[in-house]
Order: sequence, then C-alpha cells, then structure tokens
Amino acid sequence: MDFSGIVPALPGLWNGMLMTLQLMVLGVIGGVILGTLLALMRLSSNKILSRFAGAYVNYFRSIPLLLVITWFYLAVPFVLRWITGEDTPVGAFTSCLVAFMMFEAAYFCEIVRAGVQSIAKGQMGAAQALGMSYGQTMRLIILPQAFRKMTPLLLQQSIILFQDTSLVYTVGLVDFLNSARASGDIIGRANEFLIFAGAVYFVISFSASLVVKRLQKRLAV
Repeated sequence: MDFSGIVPALPGLWNGMLMTLQLMVLGVIGGVILGTLLALMRLSSNKILSRFAGAYVNYFRSIPLLLVITWFYLAVPFVLRWITGEDTPVGAFTSCLVAFMMFEAAYFCEIVRAGVQSIAKGQMGAAQALGMSYGQTMRLIILPQAFRKMTPLLLQQSIILFQDTSLVYTVGLVDFLNSARASGDIIGRANEFLIFAGAVYFVISFSASLVVKRLQKRLAV
C-alpha cells in the first residue's frame, strides 16, 4: 500500500467533494420544499390532492435511486424537446439534481407529515378560534414546531443523500468518489484511493451522525 499519490491529487479530489456537497445541499433544499408541499397535500381534506401525494410517495419509495438518476438523465431532454420543440441541452448535473430533489421529496414528505401530526391538534383549534386561516396556522404555528422536532430526521436523511450522491457516476458526473477512482486509475493506485475515499465518507457521515444524536438529546429536553 502506497498512499503517497493522494497528496498531489488533493486539488482534484477537493473539486469532486465540492460537486458532492453542492448536489447534497441543493438536493436537500429542493427535497424539503417539495416534500413539505407533498406533506401538506397528504394531510389535506381534499381527496384528490391527498391521493396524488400518496401515490407520488409510494412510487418513488418503491424504485431504486439509480434508476431515477438514469431515467431523468434520459427523460429531461426529451420532455423539454416536447414542450419547447427545440433541442435543449441539459447537463448531467441538472438532471441528477432534479432526480435527487424528486426522489428525496418522497422521504422528506413522510418526515414532515409525521412532524406535523406530532403537534397537538388543540393548537390548530386555538389558532382557528383566534381567526387565523389554515395557511397562517401552518406557517406561523404548526410548521415551526414540527420542523424543530423533525430536524434530527431531516439531517439523518441528508447524510443518506450525501452517501447516495456517489451514484452519479452512472451519468459521468465527477463527484468525490468518481474523482478518487479516476485519480487512482491514472497512477495505478486504485485500491489506495478507494480506501481513502471510503475513509473520508466514513469520517464525514459518522461525525454528522454524532451531531444528530446530540441534537436529538437537546431537542428531547
């Protein structure tokens, strides 16, 4: 084992890590926003909205993420061509980001729904008694408390997404793992670079998990 080749390759590995973090952060933001909308639809008294959101969640939770990434990479340009009538180039980054947002939204939806349902129903009635609308109640009273309770679960799902970003190699996007693999192949030290990449993923994920556990204890108090 010779890990001496890793140091010269650090700039390239760092660029790959930036790509991984960018995908994760944007995927989490988009997934939480879409997931919150889906959760509100599932909790809605409107059966059409509730069933649509339920079908969305069940569908995306029943298929592998790798399939979603590949499908969006092939489908997004086709859909844009059908809408605009022109060939609109869509890069691997955009298609992967859309795939992550829509896939993770199904999981964030269930987290948000559980968080909202954990809030005492009396608070909704009290807000309505004060003359607040449903939207005002959700925005000002229910959702802030729900997000506080479900923050650890949201962070845990973000850690999972951080690990899942390694699947973008299927569409040729150079994330941290793909960068490490390519760097190792160039100098003939693939094993060393993959071990290093695994160690980095472990340190980041394990450290983030410790933060989540500590946060859970604080919020429990």
